[in-house]
Amino acid sequence: MHRLTHRIAAVLAVLAIGLGASACSLDDDKPSARTKESKAVDSNYKRLVAKQPAHTLDYSPTRDTKNFWIDTWGKTPGKLSYVYLQDAAGRWGYFILKGLPVTYCVSLLPPEQKTRVDVGEYEGETFVQAPSMDGTFSSNSNCTSYYGKDATSGAYVEWSVGANQSYLLYSEPMDLPQFKGATPLGKTTLSDVKH
Repeated sequence: MHRLTHRIAAVLAVLAIGLGASACSLDDDKPSARTKESKAVDSNYKRLVAKQPAHTLDYSPTRDTKNFWIDTWGKTPGKLSYVYLQDAAGRWGYFILKGLPVTYCVSLLPPEQKTRVDVGEYEGETFVQAPSMDGTFSSNSNCTSYYGKDATSGAYVEWSVGANQSYLLYSEPMDLPQFKGATPLGKTTLSDVKH
């Protein structure tokens, strides 16, 4: 009787394992919710593209403006830029810079580098933050801070936009009513650079 009980228990255990394995494989065979949604998005995209394909251009105004930017800033080393800043009270000030202002988000090096990592049983590759030229690690969270070189003194100037301050950039001085009485914020004044 004791042997029969052990055999029945063993058979039931094998059946339970078999049913459990088949249930797992049935669950594994079902597409996940994420897979279903991805397929729905892809299907919808293909259907919309078939109904409304992207039009083609005979002329690209965006490329034309990019070329204008290149012609404006990329032909003359040290070209002056005129930065007009407005504070929360509506007052204007200005910087005259040699070259364009640059945001802290700009880097001379790629912000990420590929590296090998241990991912458990196997090794893999991933992208990690790369160090800057100054040996530090920066994030792209400081995009509202700008800096440049004062046109006559070569002094470093920096400012932030947002938080009630905005700026306008021009390739030449602007004789506009709102800029009358604008205060020089750097060493270079408009009279220093008039031709």
